[in-house]
Parts: sequence; structure tokens; C-alpha cells
Amino acid sequence: MASFLSEEDFEKYRALIYDESGIHFSSANRSILESRIRELLRKNSLGVAEYFALLKKSNDEVKRLLDSVTTNLTRFFRNTSHFQTFEYFVIPELLKLKQKSGDKAIRLWSAGCSTGEEPYSFAMLMKDVLPPDFKVEIVASDISLKSLLAGKEGYYPEIRMNGVPEEYLARYFEKKSDGYVVKEEIRNMVRFDYHNLKSDSGLRNLDVVVCRNVIIYFDEAAQQAVINRFWDTMNPTSFLFIGHSESLFGMKTQFEFVKTDWACIYRKHVGSA
Repeated sequence: MASFLSEEDFEKYRALIYDESGIHFSSANRSILESRIRELLRKNSLGVAEYFALLKKSNDEVKRLLDSVTTNLTRFFRNTSHFQTFEYFVIPELLKLKQKSGDKAIRLWSAGCSTGEEPYSFAMLMKDVLPPDFKVEIVASDISLKSLLAGKEGYYPEIRMNGVPEEYLARYFEKKSDGYVVKEEIRNMVRFDYHNLKSDSGLRNLDVVVCRNVIIYFDEAAQQAVINRFWDTMNPTSFLFIGHSESLFGMKTQFEFVKTDWACIYRKHVGSA
């Protein structure tokens, strides 16, 4: 099948996307980029050059482009081994630290949260297992405004409920026609916010950063920059979850590789904390 974009246009579009987000489109996944651009051209009734000119002067249109080229594949409690690691290793470690410091809050960032299943899964788990006097603060961010709106609404069709334990379904969801809505007590634990990982989030003192299946779309330089920014957001002793197919191997980083009984994660450990 003939390419939709000329070589020059393909280079221009992929350079703009990389500069704005760190997402790298190689020649191998060119067809994905072309199909998304074709759809946006149709919506805007513009040609290739005209649409590129629009992108150069409209930040809102750039956000729409980035929204369209990101993959929002997610589900509740995706990768069970990560949630087992969180419940049986990370939470006990954090509770020991918090007992020493007297800090009764756990702060988690779900970076690349898509439509909210991931942060809500962590919220339900912490609601279930943490001491009742603990406060949970979860920030859920994404580059897709459409996904963030869906997450804030907290409504999921029945087909999207696979993976939710029966007791959680009964306790933390309300049945609505052909789907379920996350109950307010869980929605209130999560703050959804637009964020581009190319920039500093402004977040600090985080105990856990979860960024799964996101940096796989970045090249080495962008991956390194994102991981460095994660480090800056995190407490002296804290934990990083990335996707099973992702690794920090070969990067210049101070994160420690931790192999638990359930999954492999990374730990920031500075000083005597």
C-alpha cells in the first residue's frame, strides 16, 4: 500500500510529535501515524501542509494530535503480579518507613493513566489494606484529554470490568444500566491532571510512581530524561513500576533493581531513610 505522506511530510510530522511529547515513530510504525493524521485531516477538512501549518500555531490542535497518536490500552488490575508486589512488598515497606517518620500518607503518581482503571485499581487496593488512619493521595496524569475525561467520570461498560475482584465490584462500584460507576469514596482519592512527560510535573515527595507501557514509545534520550524526572519527584526511599517489557538496563540511573516474589520493580534509596 502506498504511503499517504511523502518522506518530507513524514519527517516533519514525526519530528513535531517527538519534540512535543518524546514519542518516537519509526518507519516500522509509520502506518499508524499516517492513519491518525488522515483522520485528523478529514475532521479539519485540511490538506497535509495546511494541517501542519495549523499545528505550528495551535497548542490545542497539537494536544488533539498527541491524543490521537497515543495508545490507551488498559484494564483494571492489569498485570496482577504488579499489584501483588504492591500489596505484599511495597506497602509493608512503606508502612515501616511511615511508622518511623510519623507521616500517615501514601502518595502515588499514575503517569500515563489512560482512562483511569490503573489509578482506581491502586486506590481500591489501598482502601482495602491500609490502616484506616492513613491518607491516600493519587495523581493520575495522561497526555490524552479524552482519556482523562473518561477517568474523571468513572463510568465503565460491563465489558471493561474484567479483572475486578467480586468483592471490590460489590463494595466500590455502583451498577448503572449496562456498566458500572466508581463510587465517590474511591473517585475522591484520585486527582486527574493533564501532563506531558516531556515536562517536569511539579510533583514531589512521592512514595510510588507507576508508569507502565509508556516509555516503550520513547527513544533512549527521551526515556533517560523521563526517568531522571521521576527520580526528582520521589521520596528518598520510594518505588517505581514500569511495564514488564520495559527496563532501565543500560541507563545512567541510581534506581535499584528489586526482584520480589511476584515481579521486578525499581527502588530509589538515598541516605539512611
